[in-house]
This record gives sequence, C-alpha cells and structure tokens, in this order.
Amino acid sequence: MRICSLASGSSGNCIFVSSGLTKILVDAGVSGVKIEQELSAIGESIDNIDAMLVTHEHIDHIKSMGVLARKHAISIYGTQGTIEAAICGNHPVGKISPALINYIEPNEAFMIGDILVTPFSVSHDAADPVAYCFESGGKKIGTATDLGFFDDYTVENLKNSSILYLESNHDVHMLEAGTYPYALKQRVKGEKGHLSNDSCADLVVRLCNESEINVGHVILAHLSAENNFPDLAYETVNSEIKIKLNPDKRPEIHVAPRGVHSYIAEI
Repeated sequence: MRICSLASGSSGNCIFVSSGLTKILVDAGVSGVKIEQELSAIGESIDNIDAMLVTHEHIDHIKSMGVLARKHAISIYGTQGTIEAAICGNHPVGKISPALINYIEPNEAFMIGDILVTPFSVSHDAADPVAYCFESGGKKIGTATDLGFFDDYTVENLKNSSILYLESNHDVHMLEAGTYPYALKQRVKGEKGHLSNDSCADLVVRLCNESEINVGHVILAHLSAENNFPDLAYETVNSEIKIKLNPDKRPEIHVAPRGVHSYIAEI
C-alpha cells in the first residue's frame, strides 16, 4: 500500500491511496486539472481512480469533486450529513448522478476493491465529518485531519497503522500572536477546529507506544499558511518523539507541501 498527498492545507486537500490494484482519492479540494497533474507526476492517472471519499463538506475538500465525478464517472462515498451538505446543498459541486453516490456510516467498514475502508468520526465544525483508515494485504494506513482534538476513540481507530497521515495545522503561539480575528482564533484552536503541532506530537507518541507494530512513516498535513511553518511542524513533532520514544519506535517524519505532491510513503 502507498499514500501520497496531492495537495494539503486550507487552500485545498487531496490524498491518493493505493493498494496497487485499487486506487482511491480522499477529498478533491483543488481543481480537477491540478489533481490530474499531480497524479501524472507520481505516475498515476485519474482514469484509474476507483472511488472518491469525502471527509466533510468544506470547500477546500470538495472543490472539484463534482467535476471529476461527472467527467470520469467516479463513485463518491460520504456520510449522509456530508453528502447532503456537500452535494445536495452546495452549488459549486453541481449535480451528480445518484448512481455515483454511496452513503456510509462512521465505524462501519466497507470494501472498495481489495481495500477495507473504515470511517470514524472526528470533531470538526461540519455536518458529519469523518476520517478514514485503509487496510489491504495485512497493512494499514491511518489518516486524520480537520479535528479539534483527539481522544481514546481516535487512538483506537488509528493505532496499528504502519503509515499515519495526521493534521499538524498550527503553532499555538503563532496563532495567538497572529492577525486572525479573535473569533477565528477561537475556532481554530477549539474542539471543533484543527489539531496543533503540539497535539499532533502527542498523538504520534501515543500511537507509537500503543500500537502492536512499529509506525514507519508519519506525514504531517493540513499546515496553516499563516500560523505554521513546515520546519516548525517537523521540529515540534520530531523533537517530541526523540524525547519520548525509544529509537526503535521512532517513525520517519515527513511534511506534506501545500501546492505539490508529497513524499510517497509505501508499505
């Protein structure tokens, strides 16, 4: 299995996940042209995508979902609340054939090709947001962005992943000292907002300690352009794992860039 971020951040998000036989996009928050370009850059094609999963209805996650679904007849999977908000109630997405829409439930796993997909709920200011884990051939990839906090339920879903794709949205001090209006600052750092670098580091440490397998790679994602720096996110998480984890439990840390595809993590 492998995972690659095609775009990451408040300006747009899209993740590529593949077992080799089955190929999935998670979200489509940048233009369709951009997604096709980044897929081509990693040797893939939009024509071979088997499904698109949507995490929630915010525009930086659904911008080109309608265009890609209509043009390439790609099935869309999402919770009822998300589908109703993202598709039925969102004009930029446009009309999509009901035959392409698949409703899912948090905590109820389903198959796409040879990949077992498990959606689980996250705390974010959206209708019914979820994150996803992927399993195939005895390997697991865990993803979670756009969550205001993590708890035991989050850890239980993500643990035993060989690869983790996790939100490291902001540095708390940069956010508090920055130019965002007070209400927006409260939203970002609230329980329905976004995970900070420090919280991401805590989550990584817990997952590495509680997993029965070694976590090989952690990709830091959804970094804020205004309240974070890639090097700062990397150093915050990497410093914490060096302090709290034994050398044999320390994963490789990577940062997903905003405008181009990321490192391709493979297991």
